[in-house]
Amino acid sequence: MKNILITGGAGYIGSHTAVQLVEAGYNPIVIDDLSNSDERVLDRLKEILGKSLTFYKGDCGDRSLLDQIASEHVIDGVIHFAAFKAVGESTFQPLKYYRNNLGSLLTILDFMRDKQIKDLVFSSSCTVYGQPEILPVTEETPRQDAESPYGNTKKICEDIMMDFVKSQAGIRVISLRYFNPVGAHPSGKIGELPIGTPANLVPFVTQTAAGIREKLTVFGDDYDTEDGSCVRDFIHVMDLADAHVKALAYLGEQRDNFYDVFNVGTGNGNTVLEVITTFEKVNGVKVNYEIGGRRAGDIVKIWADTTKINSVLNWHPSYSLEDSLRDSWNWQKSL
Repeated sequence: MKNILITGGAGYIGSHTAVQLVEAGYNPIVIDDLSNSDERVLDRLKEILGKSLTFYKGDCGDRSLLDQIASEHVIDGVIHFAAFKAVGESTFQPLKYYRNNLGSLLTILDFMRDKQIKDLVFSSSCTVYGQPEILPVTEETPRQDAESPYGNTKKICEDIMMDFVKSQAGIRVISLRYFNPVGAHPSGKIGELPIGTPANLVPFVTQTAAGIREKLTVFGDDYDTEDGSCVRDFIHVMDLADAHVKALAYLGEQRDNFYDVFNVGTGNGNTVLEVITTFEKVNGVKVNYEIGGRRAGDIVKIWADTTKINSVLNWHPSYSLEDSLRDSWNWQKSL
């Protein structure tokens, strides 16, 4: 059984990927400093899986901790989730984002080379496309100047990994360019659990519907879109987790010094207002929202062309937007 080190594995996407890895026959080893996650997630994972996962509390940028993990387990691959990810916050605290997001990747790559760990699946983002001129975006769409420091860290991380692979470092890398992850595990036991004020739309919707937040602000209704609000490609977190499992399996078939990128989205765009009205319809609850001004760092519209991941990894999403919003609400109610 292959041991896969998951950095940020107690977080939203990491925890769901841990479930999918176990179901696919891998053994996930979780490292997380719990700066944007909660240790209770590990108990929930145990309930879902019927067993505890190996967990190390700490920063994946701490080389001595990585060395300790490698001395206790043979690591066969790494999925690197751990990063700061709030677009808005990154525009106010850029150094925090560059230090963490670039520094942790550099440490991970050094560690992999030294320990001869070949396979890395990296959390990238559709933010590397900036505001694209042509939609939907393919993997060949030129990367634009990022609209936020967060987006720029993902772009620079991709460049670092490409250069590392070109240096004949002996590793194999896939960057998954996520669109907008939403939803929760169908059991309602794990889901998105933002610390403090949510930076993403759907947790803000569910918290407002639950009465935790007084109201939701929609940032702008004067964009060039169907209803004036921004358009995004919302992908269920379980589908996204499945893409990581398929990416790992695919890496195992490749030569050394391999690098590729894949979009992970549904191939459809939905506006922010559409998400709110769909949430209300699916769950039979009202969301108190208001229209506010535009937000720094937001692009107008983006959605994925998923032809490449469909054909090369044989990955296809199996959850709809309605499923995502129903699962998100069930998760919120379980809290």
